[in-house]
Amino acid sequence: MRVKMILPALTEATSPFFRPIKYSLFPPLGLATLAGFLDEDDEVSIWDEHVERVPLDDEPDLVVIQVYITSARRSYAIADRYRARGVYVALGGLHVTSLPDEAQRHADTVFLGPGEDTWPRFLEDFRAGRPARRYASQHRTLLGVPPIRRDLIRRHKYLVPNSIVVSRGCPHVCDFCYKVAFFKGGKEFYVQPVDSALAEIDRLPGRHLYFLDDHLFGSPPFAAALFDGMQGMGRLWQAAGTVKAVLEQPRLLEKAVRAGLRSLFVGFETVNSANLSEQRKFQNIGRDYGAAVRRLHDLGVMVNGSFVFGMDHDGPDVFDRTVAWAIEQGIETATFHILTPYPDTALYQRMDTENRMLHREWNLYDTRHVVFRPARLQPAELEAGYWRAYREFYRWGSIWKSAATKSAPRDRLRHIAYAGGWKKFEPLWDVLIRGGQVLHALPFLELILEGFGRHPTSNAQPAGFAPTSPLASLTDG
Repeated sequence: MRVKMILPALTEATSPFFRPIKYSLFPPLGLATLAGFLDEDDEVSIWDEHVERVPLDDEPDLVVIQVYITSARRSYAIADRYRARGVYVALGGLHVTSLPDEAQRHADTVFLGPGEDTWPRFLEDFRAGRPARRYASQHRTLLGVPPIRRDLIRRHKYLVPNSIVVSRGCPHVCDFCYKVAFFKGGKEFYVQPVDSALAEIDRLPGRHLYFLDDHLFGSPPFAAALFDGMQGMGRLWQAAGTVKAVLEQPRLLEKAVRAGLRSLFVGFETVNSANLSEQRKFQNIGRDYGAAVRRLHDLGVMVNGSFVFGMDHDGPDVFDRTVAWAIEQGIETATFHILTPYPDTALYQRMDTENRMLHREWNLYDTRHVVFRPARLQPAELEAGYWRAYREFYRWGSIWKSAATKSAPRDRLRHIAYAGGWKKFEPLWDVLIRGGQVLHALPFLELILEGFGRHPTSNAQPAGFAPTSPLASLTDG
């Protein structure tokens, strides 16, 4: 059987604001995971439109397309083109799960939710000539999932080819989170067997890893066993976690650092504490954000802070307050977003009920455009503030000021190299990516993550450390 798997380009990846490095970070692991279920004699290929031109004039037996909200229009166009020639097309992913009836108009089969249980059933039905129109995931487990088909990934096209996922979903349920809708109808958070995760890590060449899990610390027993198994591997890695995990699981965090953690993505989301209850971001309520940042920095871990603008308690001052706080805390990199109510989320339902949604142009649901009526800001004001926040945070003056919060010269240099490299060298990234040479930048990334050869600082807080002023960083703004 000839199977073609496609990740269509997100709309923002083809816009005038396209940042090549942002879309050349990680290979499409979801498709590579599904490819592992195919037979050895099947002919399968994986195509990522972000890094290569995808030929669309062939006639495979099966085309599988992963659909995100801002790639929906492109995904449907590709699907329609293949179906017009009689090729069987299957669609899955976040957007398909949220709006299956919309997706069904462009597919022979659609998948709702994760595919570890539905994909093997579909393959059996497809080979028998009786595939169903719709498959909905219900039995959630990573037991028995075959190894990812990394041989199908063109490693040289990605800065971080060693990306890995060892869990699915998240134990928290936030109103604005797209993943909550994706995992409804079954387990919302589950993990891979530790031995399987370690075996997958062992297969990866080099030193650097990036865990793409929504919350790597979501199951403390699993995470502890994973970090214990990783000690001695000599890895340098990045991941995502929560303020709660940083502050309330100090020993687990220290295990992670000993296993090679050097950079953590943290969802701070807002500097207005009133927003947290409204968005059901309960894991952040009453947490001292500043203490979390200090804890990570004391352990030699860089921080990538995530912030969302446009929640109902955000006024015109939220942009400058957020940027000023992030700079004062010495956060190395920041990711800003405009609040976006994704379909089939609690936030979308609330906004729709209140008649605050502006349109359903999915290609604009990219967290850079306002698609709803904010409570205390005008749409144009919210968009302008979003762009200003990025400009202000990544000005050289801001980078220097933020780096100056570190006491050691090596830490300041590390900060400048990481923040500056991410935002200030776009032309160089563009040349490397378009020339298929982006992987050559990986040694520089490893050097920065390693702290230029330095071990984590020795002045870390003791394991029993706990914050003493829970709302300090939220109220200081």
